[in-house]
Parts: sequence; structure tokens; C-alpha cells
Amino acid sequence: MKLKIITLVIAFVAISSYSQKDTSVLFEIDKKPVLVSEFKAVFERNLELLSDENQKDVQGYLDLFINYKLKVLHAYHLRIDTTRTYKRELETYKNELIAPYLQDTLFLNKLIKDAYYRTKNLVNASHILINVRNGSSANDTLLAYQKILKARNEILAGRVFEEVAKKYSDDKSAKVNGGNLGYFSAFKMVYPFENAAFSTKVGELSMPFKTRFGYHIVKINDLKPSPGKIDVAHILITDKTSKGKKKIDSLYSSIQNGSDFGKLASQFSNDKSTKQKKGILPTFGIGRMPKEFEDVAFTLSKNNRFSKPFESRFGWHIIQFIKNTPIQSFDKMKKELKNKVKASGGARMSDVAMLKKLKRRYKIVVHEKAKKVFGDKNIRAAKIDALQQVLLTINDKEIQQFDFFDYIRNRRHKNISVLFLDFLDEEVLEYFKDNLVNTEPEFANRLREYREGLLIFELMQQKVWDKSSKDTLGLKSYFKNNLGKYDFSSLDTNKGTVMNDYQLFLESNMIVELKKKHKVKVNRRTLKRLLGFYKE
Repeated sequence: MKLKIITLVIAFVAISSYSQKDTSVLFEIDKKPVLVSEFKAVFERNLELLSDENQKDVQGYLDLFINYKLKVLHAYHLRIDTTRTYKRELETYKNELIAPYLQDTLFLNKLIKDAYYRTKNLVNASHILINVRNGSSANDTLLAYQKILKARNEILAGRVFEEVAKKYSDDKSAKVNGGNLGYFSAFKMVYPFENAAFSTKVGELSMPFKTRFGYHIVKINDLKPSPGKIDVAHILITDKTSKGKKKIDSLYSSIQNGSDFGKLASQFSNDKSTKQKKGILPTFGIGRMPKEFEDVAFTLSKNNRFSKPFESRFGWHIIQFIKNTPIQSFDKMKKELKNKVKASGGARMSDVAMLKKLKRRYKIVVHEKAKKVFGDKNIRAAKIDALQQVLLTINDKEIQQFDFFDYIRNRRHKNISVLFLDFLDEEVLEYFKDNLVNTEPEFANRLREYREGLLIFELMQQKVWDKSSKDTLGLKSYFKNNLGKYDFSSLDTNKGTVMNDYQLFLESNMIVELKKKHKVKVNRRTLKRLLGFYKE
């Protein structure tokens, strides 16, 4: 809600190529310049948002913009930018604004194209899992890796995959299915598993790879085009005895003779969740329903609308085909896939690619002598006064030993060498974020606009909005002095209208006082040129 209000309070940035080049000074406040580029950005962005016609001409909007800058200056004088609330709100927005810059665009586009291919196709994979718990020791992790390698070598030596899966796999379902996970498409498995499955050729066995569950190997049994999604209705008879079989056969006979499927489902189906919906199930694709049900459902079509009775572990079914929805084109699915990739592990892979790029771009120096002290097993008990040397540099930024000491103090789940690599990654990203205002003009402008908008919001909250609701004597006095404006004689008759007018009054008085306090000087020659530009 606050973001919406701030957007109305200020002009969010959409800078044209012309405005970025114009560095002429339009006006000064206490000799501090404001450029034509900044004015044009907010003016052009907000033409459609302005309701007052006077504000839509350059001179009218310039008056509005000067008032805006005066409020920003006043907010700084009141030290609103030092409050905890302001800092927290600004940091939250800054992190949201930075997020897109932390992704490698080319790599992200590749992930989206991969996701489309994996949506269009289905892979059938079998796997073996050796669990590795989060926080496991290096020795336990090594033992797990050696175990998965041993299982892989047995399969390569000619032993049947299913037998090896039943012998080694920590996936309990392997005891029943021999490790076969059936068919699946994009976003149905954790990203590293999906990636390994679609990167391994049919009939081949992958190298060991790690997910949050542990080490895996996968064997690819089949790859085929996805049939898309399907809508069906069904009748379920849960009685698996001969009595149930006789009942389902009788219903099938009625359907063949022209009886309404929906009415029969409502009357006889034992599926309570669909009984009142004429047997209609939610839309589904491969991997969402029991295999025996899917196998039958996806054989149906407009020309073959009803299945014969068949049995699943739930009982006896008859399925009615409603419609099939094939996979859409890449252009139609691109936005949806992008959102899914960002929400999955795939987006994190894009972040990793960006981190590697930054490490190649920056000059990073690790001072080994300063790092060596962290080899002491009791380093977490050291005194910070003894850790003042430069540990590493990123371009011109120096990071001291005590920064890393603070990082590792409460992180005991990893050894120091691994923590140092994590720390280095975080410092590289932090350096990138801190310098973004110098390397990305659009980011710098958007951050500045939000910062100023947030300042004005807090200023208006303190000096206008809260005051109008809490200063009851001031409100009554204002109403008494302006009775001629209203067609009612009691403040309680329409207090909301009076309060709104009182807020405008308070804001107007604040601007008058600010103009007395600060010297505003408009560059008339620049303004004349700007007026000519918009006239043309």
C-alpha cells in the first residue's frame, strides 16, 4: 500500500534517451543544481497521471517539481533518512530492485528455452539415491559418494539396474519400483535432478550428482513428446469384488445405450470429490494421476470418448473424454516459464553464472598471510583486536580479517575453508551491489526516486496526514475560519471533506515556509529552451 502511495507522491523514472544526455541546470535550491534530465524524466512519465491541466504544461509542472524537491530537502533536514523504519523500507526496495541485475540474462534465456523443451517432452527415468543429510561431515559425504560410485560400477559391469536400486537406494519406493520414477516433465523434480535427467541420453547412465537429498545416479529409459493436458470425467466404483465388476459393466452398458454420463456419475460414482460435479476431474498432465488411470485417459479423444471399464488400486473406473490441451507455442509460454524458472532452482543457477562473470571482471586478491591465521582451530575464540590486517581486496575495496571473523563466529556447520569461499562470494556480490549506482544509470535513478518518494511519504505522514487527524483544535479552527466554503454548518456533517481541505492547507503552508527558508533560482534561458522543445 505504501508503495502505491509513494508512486503517486513522486514520479517514478522512465528516462528517455534525450533526457539522459541533457545535463543543463534547470534550477537550483540553495545553489544545489537540478538538471533538465531529471525534470524531463518525471514530467514525461507523469503526463497521463496528472489531473490538473495547469500541471500538464511545463511551467505548471515545474512549480510542482520545485515543491517536491523542497519537501525532499526538508525531510533530510528533519533527519527522516536516519530512522529505522525508513532504512528498513529502503533496503527492502533496494534488494528487490537489484535482483534482476544479479542474473545473467543470456544464461536465464537459455534456462527458459531448456524449460520449454522439457515441457514439450516427457522423460522416463530410474534412479538410485544415497542420502546425505544437511550438515554431514566431510567423511560421511565421501562415504556416500563412494557408495553411489560402487552402485554405478555394478550396473556398468552388467548387473540389472532394478536389482542394484533395490540393494543400494535409500529411496524406499525402489524396493517396489526398482527406482523407476515414471514419466515427468519440467518443474516436477528438484532442478539438479531434472537437469541430470534431461541431459542424459536414452539408455545411458549418468555420473553421480548431488541434490539436497543426497547423491543420485539416473538411467534414462525413454523420451517422448508430451501429450499436453487433458480434461476428463470418471465414474468410480470402489467395490473390487465381482459385485463391483458387475455394477461397472452395467453402467458401461447404459452409457453405450445413450445414457447421460454426468447423471450416472452423480448417481452412482463413489468418488465424493467429483460426484456432485458430474464426475469431472481437475485438468491434469502426465505424472499427476495414478499411472494406470493416465494410461487409459490419454488414449481417449473426440472420436473415442469413453473408456471401457478398467481397474486401478482405487477400484473400477470408466472415463469420459472432455477435451485435450496441447502444449502452447514458446512465445505464448515464455512469460509463464520465466516466472517458473525464477521460482525454481534454475534461477539460482543463473545467479551462479553471474557470480562467475563478476569474479572474472574484478581484480580479486587474497592475502594468504592474513588468511593463514584462520587455520587455527580455536580461531573463533580469538580477540578481534588482533585481526586488523587486510584479508582480501576487490578492486579498490579492502576487507579486513575481522569482517571474516564476524562471518564465521556463529557458523559452525562448515569448515573454515568452505566458509571462506562463501564469504568471498558474498563480498563480491556486495561490491557489485554497492557499485551499481555508478554502473547502471537506470538503477541509480530508480533508487533515487524511491528514496526521495519514501522521504516525502514519511514527511507528509508526520506533518500533514497525522496532524490533520490528531490536531482536533486546528481542524475545528480551520473549519470555523472557512465556513463560507461549505454548505453545512457542523463539522461532524462531513468531516472527511474538511479534513482533506485541512491537509491541503497544511501542505500549502509548509511549502510557503520552505520557500522563505530556501533560495530557489530558475535558469530562465534553459527553461525557455525547454518550453520551445515541448512546443515543437
